[in-house]
This record gives sequence, structure tokens and C-alpha cells, in this order.
Amino acid sequence: MCRWVVYRGRPVYLDTLVTEPSHSLVAQSLKANEAKIETNGDGFGVGWYGAREEPGLFREPFPAWNDDNLKSLCRQIVSLFFFAHVRSSTGTAVSRANCHPFVVGRWMFMHNGQVGGYQQVRRKLENAVPEQFYRHRSGTTDSELLFLIAIALAGEGDVAGAMRQALRMAVEVMAEAGTSEPLRFTAALGNGETLHAFRYASDGLAPSLYYKCTDGGVVVVSEPLDSDQSGSWVKVPQGAALSFTPATDCEPVISEFAL
Repeated sequence: MCRWVVYRGRPVYLDTLVTEPSHSLVAQSLKANEAKIETNGDGFGVGWYGAREEPGLFREPFPAWNDDNLKSLCRQIVSLFFFAHVRSSTGTAVSRANCHPFVVGRWMFMHNGQVGGYQQVRRKLENAVPEQFYRHRSGTTDSELLFLIAIALAGEGDVAGAMRQALRMAVEVMAEAGTSEPLRFTAALGNGETLHAFRYASDGLAPSLYYKCTDGGVVVVSEPLDSDQSGSWVKVPQGAALSFTPATDCEPVISEFAL
């Protein structure tokens, strides 16, 4: 399973979360504490919002712990909203196109989990993506496919709500295919202003998710970036969704996320 971090708040350097903490995302790429597999060496990516309309994106299919370019970029890039992800493949190729995050317009997405029996259901799910959105399909992962289905379903409407519809569609197709593997989904979705995070699994064993308020912002992570035992990291329950908007600032709107 993958590990990821997303930040929203006052502008900070990316390295404050990606490389500097004692259990930073780069440290987790080598040794994660709360993942089924310790090592997440199948690529990495960072996506950040800046002065331009669409976010910047840097992805590579190499281990994050050994990439000097990543460290250098994180020391120089300042952003008020950014995503970072280290990948452990669940079966698709190790390639740049399969590295998270994924971007369509202003929307950015990253995921930790799986669509059970993906190779059995992939073609049917891909057929659910209209051509105008399928042209954004650059890789082969289930993660990117769920994102494109949700974006297509949302149109100009509620993308977070459409994500629920996309997962429901995936579970229905999995059932039709007779797969016994679960759907597991811990993910982040943002557009430079609003941040959504989700924790769901069809078998009740969703990958971990936490959030923490900081000086001037909020951090949402797969697992804590330090050994802080003060309770400042809040564990998100299974079957829940978080929404952070300019109006809510650091305090999320927490809602049930069931299919």
C-alpha cells in the first residue's frame, strides 16, 4: 500500500512535510509503520498549487529515498496547498504515468488502496469514462480510473459526492465479476481551495488516515509524520469523509462515507 501527505494553509516549503520530519514521507517510503508493506519504492510524486491556474506536477518511477532532485525541489518550492505520494504498486506497472497524484484541470487526486480483482473489471470501468475525460488517462492504475469516473460523473457539480458514485459503480462491477477481493480506498481530492479526504473499505479494513491542525494550516496523512504522543494527530474513523473549505479553515466537516 502507498503512503501520502496533503497540506492546506499558509504557504510553506514542501520539505517541511516531505523530507524534514523524523517520520517524513520520504522516510515512510523506506519504512512505513502502518502499511501492509514497509517499503514504498515504486515511484513518487508531488503536486502543488501556485500562481497559475493548474497545479504543478513532478513524478518519477524511482524510490523517493534516493532521489536528490525531489529533495532539491522540496527545498525550493513554496505552496499553500500541495500533495505528495510514495507508491507501492498493487499490480500495475512501475512507470511515471502510474505515479500519483493525478490531475485534471484544477482537480488533483491521490489514493492508497485497491479495486479488488482490478484486471477482471478494468475494461468495464474504463468504458464508463466518456471520451472527453478518457483523454486524460495516461496510466493504467485503478486509482487514476476511479478519479476520472468521478470527474466525469460530477460535471460542474459535486466532485466529492461523485467519488461516492464512482466507488459504488466499482463495487457493483466487482460483484458482477465475482471477485472476492475488497475495495479499499483512502484518498485525497482537492482543487487548490477545498480539500476532501476519504476512508472506506468494502471489508471494513480501510488503510489508515489522520489529520492534524498546525500553525496556519492542516495536514492530512496516511500515518503520522512524527512520534508525537500528545494526541494532536486525529485518527479518521473508517467510513468517514473530511472536507476542509476556506470557511471551515482547519476544522473539517466530517460526514459518513458509505456506499
